[in-house]
Amino acid sequence: MTNKNHEASMRNLERQIGQLSKNQAERPTNVFPSDTIPNSKEECKAIQLKSGRTLENDKVDNKKLQRELKDQQFPKFLEVFRKLEINIPFAEALEQMPLYVKFLKELINKKRSWNEKETVILTQECSALIQRGLPPKLKDPGSFIISCTIGNMTLEKALCDLGASINLMPLSLMKKLAIKEVKTARMSLQMADRSLKIPNGVVEKLLMKVRDFVFPANFVILDTEEEGHNSIILGRPFLSTARAIIDVEKGEMILRVHDEQMIINVFKAM
Repeated sequence: MTNKNHEASMRNLERQIGQLSKNQAERPTNVFPSDTIPNSKEECKAIQLKSGRTLENDKVDNKKLQRELKDQQFPKFLEVFRKLEINIPFAEALEQMPLYVKFLKELINKKRSWNEKETVILTQECSALIQRGLPPKLKDPGSFIISCTIGNMTLEKALCDLGASINLMPLSLMKKLAIKEVKTARMSLQMADRSLKIPNGVVEKLLMKVRDFVFPANFVILDTEEEGHNSIILGRPFLSTARAIIDVEKGEMILRVHDEQMIINVFKAM
């Protein structure tokens, strides 16, 4: 008896499951499984304030909605914009960055078109170059050479050299002048070919005359291995002592002693 009841229950359960499967297969898609039940409570159709004024339904602002959508897209725009690369030197990009930001802003606001010509402000140097405001290029005036007298010997070609840190005299000229007092030179001289030479000594406070002016000068003595070489080099020490002012364009050099001055034309001296 118990087995029969159990079998009947199983058959009944199978029929119910089969009926549910059939109903599920026959139900149309995209619909709720049953009708919605209306809310037993009343729905709120309007809001009335204590003053008696009824609030109207707010209308949807399409422009505001569009702005909100654009704001939502702005982070993505920034992410794409940051990946852009400009093929110019980094230093130049930093210098031009304020202009690029302004230019991009005007493009976005449609205040500027891609084909619009940009006015570029040139520096004073560039303007002078384009407008030919630069002075004309002159030829090399050559070396600055003056005439001077040491003892009883006149030297017609004494070279004035702002690039020399010493006054230089050949050993052969020192012998001709019969200079006896020579001090030891604690230095070495580097030539133009980077070779080093040891001076023969230093002559201090040697008086030399340039026209009417007399100047004291220290000379480094060097054996130049050239007989009859009577030229000397007057470097910055002498030019500083003589308070020299050199006008390269005119080829003039002004020597000053106290309140007096003398103008020497180095081109005529040559």
